[in-house]
Amino acid sequence: MERPELPLQQLHAFVVLAEELHFGHAAARLGIAQPPLSQQIRRLEDKVGHALFSREPGRVTLTPAGRELLPAARRALTDLADGLEAARAVGSGRAGRLRIGFAASLALTVLPGLLRTFRQQFPDVHLDIHEMTTAPQIAALHDKIIDVGLLREPPTDETELGFKTVLSEPFVAVLPSTHPLAAQRAVHVAQLAESPFVLLPRAVGPHLYDQITGLCTAAGFTPQVAQHAVEWQTVCALVGTGLGISLAPASIRHIRLKGVTFRRIEPSAARTRVAVAWRRNDQSPLVAQLLAMAGQGLRDQG
Repeated sequence: MERPELPLQQLHAFVVLAEELHFGHAAARLGIAQPPLSQQIRRLEDKVGHALFSREPGRVTLTPAGRELLPAARRALTDLADGLEAARAVGSGRAGRLRIGFAASLALTVLPGLLRTFRQQFPDVHLDIHEMTTAPQIAALHDKIIDVGLLREPPTDETELGFKTVLSEPFVAVLPSTHPLAAQRAVHVAQLAESPFVLLPRAVGPHLYDQITGLCTAAGFTPQVAQHAVEWQTVCALVGTGLGISLAPASIRHIRLKGVTFRRIEPSAARTRVAVAWRRNDQSPLVAQLLAMAGQGLRDQG
């Protein structure tokens, strides 16, 4: 099919004249003189190859060809107007699609408030949420599978990604409720030396894993890992069965599981951070909006 080359100015003039059926009224509505309007209609008729209007003294009517063209002309103008508005909305960050990766434990802390606030301010933006741990988020950002990540302990050797801390929190000991240390208000890390550990695999969060094992090393022992689990909720569930104990970010206390007790640790100076991550070269206004919002929500939890 031959692609038509119809100037929008001519198409607009045709629709307005078809609605007014009066050259003077149509010209006034378009803000032009009557002769230029007549010229535009003639040029359009030349392209169509048929008259679009029947011109009689004191009367203008649509020809059969004009009546056939009118609905398509209106649709074309409406579609263009809608497309322009959609492009402006996406370009300004008022609409579009934003893909967010998040660590499961953050559904207990920063994620709900951040998403709620974002949706309130930008209701026309579609949020596509993906649950994944830190290492998969880093890979997904590089592969452009997600636009923004919410993760724990971001790597320090990344040059293509940016990171902004949105939450800082201490660690807690995760114990079976029947464990002797559960009776204490606080647990010294060295007291955990004889207990088997349940931890996330290092591959899913290398820096957090190293931070936890570093706490043990500083207390004079190497943790004996009895079981790995990919999510913190699973870690807590396995602790509840008596398989071992764990050290975890304090927000894990929001996971309410029967048979599991959380206790603050000593020394208590160590903290873990949650960061929002993005590609440094990403020019998306949606990413910029979320980063600004995340920065306003910076928190420190004790």
